[in-house]
Amino acid sequence: MQACIRLFYGDYMEFIKLTAIGFLLGITAVIPGFSVATMAVVFKVYDRLIDVIVPNIKKIFASWLFWLPLAIGGIIGIIFFSKIFLRLVEYFDIYIYWVFIGVIAGSTPLIYTKTKKPSSIFPSVSSIICCVLAFAVMIFMTIIKPENGDILYTELTLPVFGLLAMAGALAAIAMIIPGISGAFMLLVIGFYSTILKSVSDMNIPLILPVILGALIGLLLSTAFVRFLFAKVPRQTYSAVLGLVAGSVLVLYKGFGTGMILEIAASIVSLLTGLVLSYVFSNLREPIRRRNFY
Repeated sequence: MQACIRLFYGDYMEFIKLTAIGFLLGITAVIPGFSVATMAVVFKVYDRLIDVIVPNIKKIFASWLFWLPLAIGGIIGIIFFSKIFLRLVEYFDIYIYWVFIGVIAGSTPLIYTKTKKPSSIFPSVSSIICCVLAFAVMIFMTIIKPENGDILYTELTLPVFGLLAMAGALAAIAMIIPGISGAFMLLVIGFYSTILKSVSDMNIPLILPVILGALIGLLLSTAFVRFLFAKVPRQTYSAVLGLVAGSVLVLYKGFGTGMILEIAASIVSLLTGLVLSYVFSNLREPIRRRNFY
């Protein structure tokens, strides 16, 4: 009897944990500059997500205990914070960005261990090159960071359907790469306001083409990412490390006016992010491990 209770408790806690992670990923998806894939790496669900997004219905259904709580939390996070959280960012953006910088900084040691052989102190030359090149990509993303140049579409037409599907595909491809923000990509191509308002207003006709395009983009991009992890895992993790570390450049907003109180609040926010990263990285695994793969 005790064994049954422990097994149930382990599955229950895993479900709650994954729902909470999905909620945070949903929040991340709303804000330009925040990378969903980076957060997935931080919370140690990235590899499993990549593996479960396949054109194989049987495999997807077999993994429902993993992706369902993530999806539930993600949908709640996106819908709930598409209005509220953006208001918070409007007034407390500096501190919120510092929290996410802390979360990212706390994840880099874990990623670094995967860039080299267990017996080696440093990564190989090829891994270092991949890391530097990926970091350079994030520098470029920082340079081209656009001003608000969105076009707001409120009615669905055939051309708009095609444009929204394309935007969804591009955002999904960007979203699956650690360090790159899907929302930032939407901002770059001018569809961020349209999609955010559609989600906030639950405008289903405008949301559907975005979902369709996103599914196509996810299937294509995850297949490529799985190929890289299978063939050159350490070099791929090195590129991920460069993207994740470089994303700090995109998120950095300074210390406001530089007043002592604002600097102190920013440091507290940074430490909060580091603690969050540590807590989620050290949560116990469920007592009974299921075959998610």
